[in-house]
Amino acid sequence: MSRSIALTGPQAESWAAEYLTARGLRLIERNYRCRSGEIDLVMAESGTVVFVEVRYRSSSRYGGALESVDRHKCRRLLSAAQHYMVERRVRGAVRLDVVAVSPGTAGPEAEWIRNAIEAP
Repeated sequence: MSRSIALTGPQAESWAAEYLTARGLRLIERNYRCRSGEIDLVMAESGTVVFVEVRYRSSSRYGGALESVDRHKCRRLLSAAQHYMVERRVRGAVRLDVVAVSPGTAGPEAEWIRNAIEAP
C-alpha cells in the first residue's frame, strides 16, 4: 500500500512556484503582504502579471483545496492584487490564478485554474 506525501504550506507554495516556472511563468515575488491580504506568488507570463493563490489540503475531509477559495477569500485577494498594482505601478494585463496542490502517491499533484478569480 502506497502513502501520499504530505507537504507544509510553505513547501506547497515552493512546489507550486516550480510547477508554474516549468510551464513558462517567471517568478517575480513571493508572499506579498499588505493590510488587505496576501498574495502567495506574483509571476509573469508573456507580458501578463499573474497573481497566484496556492491552496493546499493534506486531506479532502473538510473539502478540497479549491473549495476553500470562498467569496471572502476572493475579495481579499482582489484587494491585495489592486494594492500591489498601485504600489508597484503595474500597467497592462493581469490575471488571478489558483493552484490547488494535493498530496499524491508519487509526489504532489496540482490543479491549475487560470483566471480563477475575476474582478466584479
